[in-house]
Amino acid sequence: MEYVTAVPHPRTEAAGPARPGRRSLAVALLCGALGAAVALLATRQRWAEGTATVAGGDFPLTAKGSEVTGVPAALAIVSLAALVAVFAVRRSGRRLVAALLTLSGAGTVGAALTGAGNGAALDEKAAQASGDTAATAAALSHTGWPYVAAAGGALILLAGLLALRYGGLWPAMSGRYERSGTPRSRAPKAVDPDRPEDLWKALDRGEDPTGTEPA
Repeated sequence: MEYVTAVPHPRTEAAGPARPGRRSLAVALLCGALGAAVALLATRQRWAEGTATVAGGDFPLTAKGSEVTGVPAALAIVSLAALVAVFAVRRSGRRLVAALLTLSGAGTVGAALTGAGNGAALDEKAAQASGDTAATAAALSHTGWPYVAAAGGALILLAGLLALRYGGLWPAMSGRYERSGTPRSRAPKAVDPDRPEDLWKALDRGEDPTGTEPA
């Protein structure tokens, strides 16, 4: 004989919003950390190559991503800080940090794509190598590292969008350490039985002046 119960299953109800929250949290952490690492790594690589005309012939020139533009590296560091801060705040503060994370990703993408065709860093090096302030780099070419930095920025952007969409379902680090509304209990002070005022003070605090524990 089968029995029908009207008692709901809270575990099934809680699993609904919890699953997308856990999945989005894992994806956002992975994308944000990986994107920042990729962007930082890409800015340390060679972005542009060229030559400068000097007395002895052509002088090879190279420019790293950090020499072309410092924006992607700076925004990658900002995104890492925002990725950690998004768990330390709640509600409107979390949305603001998530927006900062999103803007950092978008800015990284834009700065990397802009730097992909920028030859100003090589022109400056050509002027220094030749001693002519009007000299420019010749045989200018670019590597694929700017686009790698842009891909890292896209991952950061995705992490920010996930934080904006699902950040309300994520836990906060501060929640575990928040103080409750009840006052913190203090260790009972030692009571001198020879001093009646100490006995009365202990009674006022709700302590047992005899120091005995209930059986």
